[in-house]
Amino acid sequence: MTSDAPEPSTDAALRELFDHDDRVPLVYWRAFSGARTAVLLAGGVAVLAFVTGLSHLSQGPVEGTGPLAQFVRPGVLSAVPIVGVLVAFLLAVAAAGLGRRLRLAWYATVALLPVVAALPLVTAEATDALLFVLSVLTLPLVVRNREQFDRPLDLGPFQTAAIVSLLAVQVYGTVGAYVLREQYTGIETWTDAFYYIVVTGTTVGYGDATPTTQLSKLFTLSVLIIGTAAFGAAFGSLLVPAIEDRITSAFGDMNASQLSLLEDHVVVLGHGDLTEPLLNELGPTTDVVVITPDAETAAALGDRDVNVLTADPTDRESLLDANVGAAGGVVVATDDDARDVLAVLAVRQIAPDVRLVAAATDQRHADKLEDVGADRVISPAVIGGRLLGRSVLGDPDPLLADEDGDPTSS
Repeated sequence: MTSDAPEPSTDAALRELFDHDDRVPLVYWRAFSGARTAVLLAGGVAVLAFVTGLSHLSQGPVEGTGPLAQFVRPGVLSAVPIVGVLVAFLLAVAAAGLGRRLRLAWYATVALLPVVAALPLVTAEATDALLFVLSVLTLPLVVRNREQFDRPLDLGPFQTAAIVSLLAVQVYGTVGAYVLREQYTGIETWTDAFYYIVVTGTTVGYGDATPTTQLSKLFTLSVLIIGTAAFGAAFGSLLVPAIEDRITSAFGDMNASQLSLLEDHVVVLGHGDLTEPLLNELGPTTDVVVITPDAETAAALGDRDVNVLTADPTDRESLLDANVGAAGGVVVATDDDARDVLAVLAVRQIAPDVRLVAAATDQRHADKLEDVGADRVISPAVIGGRLLGRSVLGDPDPLLADEDGDPTSS
């Protein structure tokens, strides 16, 4: 009886060591089904749809032997390749918007992917099979990552006014040209009217539709002046921010599209002597984004290929730009405990569940950082003092190592 007594404790110890309830997945599907994969697949579908549309255009009229061809008018069937190229272009724009995590781009992608998937069911070409399969697989992945695309379309007042004015000019011109179609040569349908306004507003002017009366000439002149101004304003308002992003990247900052694609990264708020070893520790294995208000520090970090954002670490907008909501963890270490408290509060408002570690410059402020939401507070002064004490007493510590990586001893 006494010889069998140790067995239960031995079995319990073995179970504790080797029997775990947590399952280790063979493949981490989240790494292949995240927002970044959805963006890449949407872009791939756009490219493949564009190539497929060009292929159909080069082959001549589409026969339309697919199951959906019976629902398409014979006159419209010939326009299917053109529709495919147009939808591919729109999907490419939507995929670019997905790269910036825009909610509007998500809606556009969800609407366009079924159209792309339907086109092969009209043509029934063997070369369209890959396009159908890829678009069908991409749609549920985009829907699954819906919460990741939550950024509103942030347009300034001038950009909004320019785009609205451009659309208003197109409506004004199309309706006016159709109403005055009897005073033009070459305008009979709404399509003719829209075509005429586009080639007029873009100053292409093919000459296949011309005004024949004084009224139609004055109307065309008004469309030409207003349309050219609206087109230039809209184009400039959208182009200038893109140029600013490129200039910002040249000075070390990541642009919004690059930051928005990061997932499970670590956001470091502040930079100094404490965070420098942190970057060396995390850099090889983890994406890191540093937010610092110091432009010189940001430029130096950019030269070292460190992802950096020159901004206030306590500002909500800078945290949104760093995509804190999708981060795997946040480190708050601005060397100012008061600023650290504000940074912790700002992070918790955006990402209540993200792992947040703060560094307290003064140990007396550690409890305050915990009270406002830090999961763990580290005091470098306390840790350094303890290690110094162990070292002076001759107690080797694995945290104190020489250049060869062996623990130091006295």
